[in-house]
Amino acid sequence: MEDHRGSFQLMADKQDVTGVWYGRYAGFFYGSDNSFIAVLEETGGSFGGTITEPDDSGIADIRRAYVLGGRTGSAVRFSKQYDGGSGWDHEILYAGTIDAEGTVISGRWNHEGFGAGFTMQREKFSAAELEAEEEAELEVPVR
Repeated sequence: MEDHRGSFQLMADKQDVTGVWYGRYAGFFYGSDNSFIAVLEETGGSFGGTITEPDDSGIADIRRAYVLGGRTGSAVRFSKQYDGGSGWDHEILYAGTIDAEGTVISGRWNHEGFGAGFTMQREKFSAAELEAEEEAELEVPVR
């Protein structure tokens, strides 16, 4: 897996969506809520990435999707296109807002008139925190 810690050090805009996000979306039908992990990379207000989520349909262990979207200030919009590997190949549209600290995105998803809420969270670290962690790992004596 790619190390995204360096991305956090370079971000001047707290609301840049670059990073690893842990999310949850409400299903339209009772009991169909699901969790997901999104890995996103933003450049100049546009972003792309991938989403993986558990497949509760029994066809596959996980579902994979590609993400394309954009951010203007705190407004976030993106599409999630399933890759077809789990039998799902449709597109879901997401619209929401990112909080001022850049750690939570929440909003609604929509597919052919059906929709519900979603939320995504991430941890953000300052460059100083990451450097201190890295130094501490280097200082651990080897036995």
